[in-house]
Amino acid sequence: MKLNPDTVRELWSRTYNTHGKPDWSHLFPHYHDDIVFQDAIQRVEGRPAFEALCNRLAERCRELRMDIVEVSQTDGVIFLEWEMTLMFKRYPSSTIFGCTKLTLDDDGLIVRQRDYYDLWGDIFDNIPRFGRAYRRFMHRKFG
Repeated sequence: MKLNPDTVRELWSRTYNTHGKPDWSHLFPHYHDDIVFQDAIQRVEGRPAFEALCNRLAERCRELRMDIVEVSQTDGVIFLEWEMTLMFKRYPSSTIFGCTKLTLDDDGLIVRQRDYYDLWGDIFDNIPRFGRAYRRFMHRKFG
């Protein structure tokens, strides 16, 4: 199956929109062996390291949901806008808003994935009073 906006929307939605832990096993074949993944807190290289990262996230969460808002493609680059709701074992659920840039190689495999999101702001927004204080601090210090 060649990746395009329609197949990405279908595959990624199937990954997360079940109750319980996510399953990425149907996505892994679409990744190049030399995948480089990076987000706000980590960078991993190689498919085994990427698969381990995905499995660690699944272990930490009681449930994880992702709603795909928009998908677009320009040449070998696919962008996804998403809302991810994480339900941790001992904490209230948190929704993180972000986007992903998937870079495809000549064979249509994902060779780079870059996730963009505001991890702390989105999580802090779910903590009474603290979220508002965090946003005031960020506005005061960074405009």
